[in-house]
Amino acid sequence: MTGHRTLTAHIRARAAETPDREALILLTERDGGLRPETVTYAELDRAARTLAGRLRRHVRPGDRVLIAPGSRALFVTGFLACLYTGAVAVPVAPPGGRGHHDERIAGIVKDAAAACLITSVAEAAEASQLLARTGHGDVVCLLADGPAPAGAAPGQDVEPHAAEPDEPVYLQYTSGSTREPRGVVVTHRSLLANQRAIREALGTRPGIRMGGWLPLHHDMGLAGQLLHALWLGGTAVLLSPAAFVKRPANWLETVSRYGLTVSGAPDFAYDLCVRRINDSQIAALDLSRWEVAVSGGEPVDAATLKAFAERFAPAGLRPGALAPCYGLAEATLLVSGTRTAPAAASRTVDAAALEAGRLVPAPAGTGRVLTHCGPPASADVRIVDPETRRELPDGRIGEIWVRGESIGPGYRGRPAETAASFGCRIEGGGSGYLRTGDLGALDDGLLYVTGRIKDMIIFAGRNLYPQDLERTVQQVSGLFGAATAFAVPDSRERIVIVQELRARSRYDIDLAALAAAVQQRLSQEYEVKAGAVLLVRPGTVRRTTSGKVERAAMRRLFLRGELTPLHQRLDSDVERLLAAGRAR
Repeated sequence: MTGHRTLTAHIRARAAETPDREALILLTERDGGLRPETVTYAELDRAARTLAGRLRRHVRPGDRVLIAPGSRALFVTGFLACLYTGAVAVPVAPPGGRGHHDERIAGIVKDAAAACLITSVAEAAEASQLLARTGHGDVVCLLADGPAPAGAAPGQDVEPHAAEPDEPVYLQYTSGSTREPRGVVVTHRSLLANQRAIREALGTRPGIRMGGWLPLHHDMGLAGQLLHALWLGGTAVLLSPAAFVKRPANWLETVSRYGLTVSGAPDFAYDLCVRRINDSQIAALDLSRWEVAVSGGEPVDAATLKAFAERFAPAGLRPGALAPCYGLAEATLLVSGTRTAPAAASRTVDAAALEAGRLVPAPAGTGRVLTHCGPPASADVRIVDPETRRELPDGRIGEIWVRGESIGPGYRGRPAETAASFGCRIEGGGSGYLRTGDLGALDDGLLYVTGRIKDMIIFAGRNLYPQDLERTVQQVSGLFGAATAFAVPDSRERIVIVQELRARSRYDIDLAALAAAVQQRLSQEYEVKAGAVLLVRPGTVRRTTSGKVERAAMRRLFLRGELTPLHQRLDSDVERLLAAGRAR
């Protein structure tokens, strides 16, 4: 494994050394269950070479190619076909008819200056129409499952592109939860460095079976789930995100049935499992082989980890299996995390000190619970004051800066933003650091991630984290689902809460009393008054494809008056602010 300098060389070696080993087990909903389709390394290599032969008719090495089929088999084939041609893969969600998702795809086509889009026969019409109506009709749509053109070379005759370590493999577009998505350039060098970091941090082994339901166009699903399994010469067992959301038990039944040793998801997925998997389903599970259950991609809630560990202990889940991790696309994926961290992954800190930017132990029975994300994983992590750019000592909250081989060269076509975030210098210290935009602290060698700089709510000189407010509000009623908290500008910031009612809720309840209870709970716990509380239908709170709440987008919708609440409670200042916005 250590002798290969590019992902292309790794994949080719796997196909040559273990052609009959299962590379993929793809699970598809059919006849009331999940039916498996197995793809060996030889079959995957042959399919990728065949598609690469067709792709070479339209693109040159270095051209950007969107990978957009809904089929996971065609996605993987398309990704490897780009690898074999030297084209730069651009993973995206398939066009789905939802306005903001299609706008995102169109924006990525433009930003990446894409030459081609790989799709399927079933999705070709929708993809072509999207390109045409957004002014990108010149982009070639290549059908991954279409017939080979006359005279095309057989797959085995296509010689893969001989890549160099610093060539781009793919562009990982950021989730766009706080700003317009940007394409992070992931090179062979940075990708392989991060694969080694994942192996060292999580203790993964050659030939492993791992996988889950994460979207393959997201960094955690792509680099951490699919590519890590292939890099190790193991098997990626994949079900669709829709199969998980429709029936969360599908995920844990896959872990149980196929003996997955590593699988992961964001915090909300673990919470969904706790709430929606019943006792009889748990009784049929065997989770004893699940060695590493990664929680990452969004803030990790200690209460969720505790509830999940207790709920699934009867199914054989190991007490230390849950592994909170931290990462981001700009670092390829993993920055910190380990399977051998202290068993107590959480600590209780003083709330007032936390709002002032310090981690201080709280007296028993008080304070806020924080979960660490392990020690740095083959990376140099520093905590820096974002204003002065001076390094902060242990226990102080600042911006997380990262340096290491996993950091790529920057954002494609955005030199100013690259210069602002990559290759930064600590005042009086070293250079070459990535500014993550995330807030956190180091303590006893462990990283605590506390939030996003751009999401921070500054109220009366205090730093409030929106995820803390959201968790507190969700505890007000069992009728409450997803929530978001943000501030709107005024002479002083006003806090807005948008809270979904669950799909099965009855709407003949006293909504006014619920909204008042939300304001009362925030006043009691944080000594703040919410300037607006909106109770809304399920699905109103917008999330990225990776599950992160899009607070900036929700703020814009609120200020434009584009949210339709079932009930709202607004103070007079917020009403005036909204009226002024509508008048402009």
